Amino acid sequence: MTSAPLHPGLVDVVVIGGGQAGLAAGFYLRRAGLDFAILDAQDEPGGAWRHAWPSLRLFSPAQYSSLPGRPMPATDGYPDATHVIDYLAAYEKRYELSVHRPVHVEAVHRDTENLRVETDHGPWTARRVISATGTWWQPYLPHYPGQTAFRGRQVHTTGYHGPHAFHGQRVVVVGGGNSAAQIVADLSADPDIETFWATLRPPRLLPDHVDGRDLFEIATRRRAAVLAGTDDDGGVAGLGDIVAVPPVRAARERGDLHAHPMFDRLTTTGIAWPDGTRLDCDTIIWCTGFRPALRHLAPLGLRDPDGHISMTGTHADAKPRLHLIGYGDWTGPGSATLIGSGINARDAADTITRELDGRPIHHRNPR
Repeated sequence: MTSAPLHPGLVDVVVIGGGQAGLAAGFYLRRAGLDFAILDAQDEPGGAWRHAWPSLRLFSPAQYSSLPGRPMPATDGYPDATHVIDYLAAYEKRYELSVHRPVHVEAVHRDTENLRVETDHGPWTARRVISATGTWWQPYLPHYPGQTAFRGRQVHTTGYHGPHAFHGQRVVVVGGGNSAAQIVADLSADPDIETFWATLRPPRLLPDHVDGRDLFEIATRRRAAVLAGTDDDGGVAGLGDIVAVPPVRAARERGDLHAHPMFDRLTTTGIAWPDGTRLDCDTIIWCTGFRPALRHLAPLGLRDPDGHISMTGTHADAKPRLHLIGYGDWTGPGSATLIGSGINARDAADTITRELDGRPIHHRNPR
């Protein structure tokens, strides 16, 4: 970890984001001998995991959740957020990755044959840029009538830090995915909290033996089928939506995973359904997902009319010098997971190394 520099001149690669995807990119760039810098907006290592609630669990055991080169230390069951943070910090230190923090990237611009990365510590110029800022910083909140009239508290998944803040309350959790299920499990274990779960459709738990390793393999096979034109849409969605990590299984055994149909509006004191049924509550937690955190790329004009970025492999078609990793399956199978981010980072680094034709600016000794 290093402090933020002044204008560094030209480097081979700037990696934007120092979380799991950015560190994986650093590993492969160092191994290729390229001159690179990782710019991270956070004060300390750990990426988005540093902001997650303490009981959040990975979907896979430690041995299937490693970044390239260094296995995650074993732990009982599924690793929690603290275990992941410690692993990422140790990984960064072990490989002496060139992480500069806190550095906030404000924009990326085309600069003749290179890209100019504007930051709050001055500009960087790079022959290639890898954007690895993830999704945590761009929470998605749907709009429902009456949302501004509700007098209680509304938070997104990103604002949930454990059940201690909700003692004595009735809490409505919205969403049918993994975050919602884990938060329902967390809250419902506290007898001083009344938990109510609302979903658009009945939530489906994956079979107990299916975890993140299986999901990654399924996503990889489906990606290959899509590219070959033989996809039958029999991917992860055919199995279910929610990984049954131990806290979720415990909530299921307690009978606390009962979901209710989605309401259609908020009132001043709670929520309401089309038939006139109402429920008062103190807090609504919106576990409604994320969008890619890509505002820094706006000057490049990459999005098509539908809001998508056309990709070939890991690079943006409209700006081949720009690579995107770690945002979800559209940037590679399982790219938002630890194991998937490593594979996508390798692909990006290999492509960049070929494009630079073995002529890095300052050749590093790979470790």
